[in-house]
Amino acid sequence: MHANSPALKPDINAMWIAVTALAVAVPSLLAFNLAPSATFLNQATSLIGWAVLALVMSATTAMAVHRPRGAFAASLGALGLMLLSVIGSWHFAGLPLGLTLSAMGVIASAMLVLWVAAAVAREGHGASAFNAFCIALIVTGVLSTLVGMVQVFAPQWADGHWIATASVPGRASGNLRQPNHLSSLLLWAALALVWMLETGRIHRTVAATLGSLFMLGLVLSASRTGTLGVIVLALWGALDKQRPRSVRLMLLLSPVVYALCWWGATEWARQSHQVFGAAARLTADGDLSSSRFGIWANTLSLIAQHPWFGVGFGEFNFAWSLTPFPKRPHAFFDHTHNLPLQLGVELGLPLTVAVLSLLMFAMWRAWRGSRDKVSADAPMRTVAFMMVLMMALHSQLEYPLWYAYFLLPTAFALGLCLANANQGVVQKPASSSNRTRPVVLASLLMLGGSFASLYDYLRVVVIFSPGDEALSLAERIAEGKRSWFFDHHAHYAAVTSAARPSDEMASFKVASHYLLDTRLMTTWATAFNEAGDAPRARALAQRLIEFRNLDAQPFFDACGVPLAVDAVVPFQCAPQMREFGYRDFK
Repeated sequence: MHANSPALKPDINAMWIAVTALAVAVPSLLAFNLAPSATFLNQATSLIGWAVLALVMSATTAMAVHRPRGAFAASLGALGLMLLSVIGSWHFAGLPLGLTLSAMGVIASAMLVLWVAAAVAREGHGASAFNAFCIALIVTGVLSTLVGMVQVFAPQWADGHWIATASVPGRASGNLRQPNHLSSLLLWAALALVWMLETGRIHRTVAATLGSLFMLGLVLSASRTGTLGVIVLALWGALDKQRPRSVRLMLLLSPVVYALCWWGATEWARQSHQVFGAAARLTADGDLSSSRFGIWANTLSLIAQHPWFGVGFGEFNFAWSLTPFPKRPHAFFDHTHNLPLQLGVELGLPLTVAVLSLLMFAMWRAWRGSRDKVSADAPMRTVAFMMVLMMALHSQLEYPLWYAYFLLPTAFALGLCLANANQGVVQKPASSSNRTRPVVLASLLMLGGSFASLYDYLRVVVIFSPGDEALSLAERIAEGKRSWFFDHHAHYAAVTSAARPSDEMASFKVASHYLLDTRLMTTWATAFNEAGDAPRARALAQRLIEFRNLDAQPFFDACGVPLAVDAVVPFQCAPQMREFGYRDFK
């Protein structure tokens, strides 16, 4: 905290801690969900929580509105280019309006959180904000580890409402339902312990106990990303001689504790004849790459085909699924599982280079700021930088930043890192009401939009979970098609429930841009055949054959049945008539 900045009042500091805990803990611990999305409520509560936090922080501090410069401007610029790419994808690539508005809202929210974090730190309250953030992460890490322990050691206790059932037997996935998401959350919690220990906010014994608990949670998640993260922690402890001895020792011992937890879990599985997911993943039959090498190879091929402007933001799954790839992975990927490749294939190489250059410059300045031995905020910036770095490493193998409950905390940590980089000219008068008004208004807009998305989502929930007094399916689908953000779910229901799929050809134009799966592709191929478009029907069937998906087998069962001499060959069994590109299906 800057010497010339007054400390926060105790009641305001407590308010920050409480609101930050809600913004971080509730989205990560919420197990209850409503179809059709298993994570929407988690993301909606994250947006609401961070909007409230931005509102509270802007209302309780006299943060000024400055013209962004330097690395802070670079980070905002990178997000701004992403925002423009979403608009461009809607205008030029056919991204449906609902998906466009959703993406724009999340990216704009990240820009606001980034701005608020930098503004708070610039006013001298960065340490207080980060302290609240770290407390929230530690509480979330403890509770998430307990959830993971139930999922592995007592799975019968997971009721799906308070504790989510494990997505993979023998592996902890937390209430976020993905083991790699749990691992990233626990790595953040371990980094929060570093801050608390280094600043004397927690005793070494407590830090060691909680750190060991987080290592156990990482082992139970069986996440390769988590294993790499533990190695990064140890490397940081070995290389960063500015950290206190107790902190470096805790970091260096992380792999040792991780190994001991692994051994303990293995022995438990052997003695109890239970499944230990981490050990099972190392068998010779496992796919250590999880098909990533295959999807990366396909992505590079798509980039080579569309190097300048890409396939459009949010259009990877559509373009990849409808482009011939005889050796494609079996799963239906909606992301490349690598951030640079994702940007490259969707935005094109020139814009990707610009976005990544801006982000790398911001990261470099954040790292330089963390090495400043004079600044009192250097320890905070160091740990905050490591949190951003950990998420950047995770983004090379997964896509955590496509989830609001990871994107917004990452933006917050980066904003705290770049506080000194936000050097500019004050644009507003000195009165606190004028200085904070733009941020307050933006926070209210974010909060209102978040609640609007929650209300809007319920308009499509009734399609899949109708109540006793619900309207007919056709009426529920018609109402869902009027949804602002989630009409694609209604269009999916329309095409997959229609007696004649060809009657819903317009709905395919929307539903196909969210996620092409077996059910949608077989229905779409049938619709084309009914409409007399045999070439496209056969092309879709050929793409589906490439996936070698067991769920599609019934669709091709007729191909193995001997036909009468004058019988018509089913369209899905006939050879493809001509080649189509993905744009031919828009």
